[in-house]
Amino acid sequence: MVEYYLESSATDTAGGGTGAKFYDPVYAEHAPHSFVVLPSIPPDLIINAAAYTAVDKAESEEQIARAVNSDAVRVMAQFMKMAGGKLVHVSTDFVFDGNSARAYRPDDKCAPISVYGQTKALGEAHLTASDLLVRTAWVYAAGGANFVRTMLRLMKEREELGIVSDQIGTPTWANGLAKVIWELIEAGAEGAYHHSDAGVASWYDFAVAIAEEAEAIGLLARRPVLKPITTADYPTPARRPAFSLLDCRKTRALLGDDMVHWRTNLRLMLNEEKARG
Repeated sequence: MVEYYLESSATDTAGGGTGAKFYDPVYAEHAPHSFVVLPSIPPDLIINAAAYTAVDKAESEEQIARAVNSDAVRVMAQFMKMAGGKLVHVSTDFVFDGNSARAYRPDDKCAPISVYGQTKALGEAHLTASDLLVRTAWVYAAGGANFVRTMLRLMKEREELGIVSDQIGTPTWANGLAKVIWELIEAGAEGAYHHSDAGVASWYDFAVAIAEEAEAIGLLARRPVLKPITTADYPTPARRPAFSLLDCRKTRALLGDDMVHWRTNLRLMLNEEKARG
């Protein structure tokens, strides 16, 4: 998801004159280990948005998750350190345990509660002081596999859906995330930063908004009945953080622009989804 928007952001920002090349550096589909394909001529930076994100499968496929989310990051970080360049690494709210009484700050200690979160935290630990870490949460986009597109499919197939209402976070549009990553790069940012859209939601709140907005523009012929359920009502192999709001003030202080509310970006994404057919 993010790679497509990163390429668009780079072209829009630099007028296509950066000479930047975009590719997936990690291959790990069904493999017991990962292959990191690095260029023969070291670039100034590598943006690593690749990840093993099958949260529940990671509980039984820890070796693959570790290879992609940690080992590959170590290889890229070492490569860029020797080349004198920068690794820009995208990570997740899943590195936190969800027990905080406030939004998580970039310098808060990682305390993951799932294999996926553990492997992402291990990946972060390989970064050097001059690298850039951008954590985000609940990412979605037009195209690809994500919560919004899954909900659209299920809402067309079923008359009633139960949606978890006791996990709290903020949906984040991949388009805006890519824009912020590129702006952080241009600002020379180093260290850890957070980005999500503005506002707060549960998965149930998010699903209700998807149904309302999709119906309004004709993506849904009718809204199904949505019922709030608890995490206990919907057991999964991997534990999820119950609270994963990210404190984005450090990012906003550097870049200056205001955060866009998640529902506004959801509306934009759904219109893009409709245009894609």
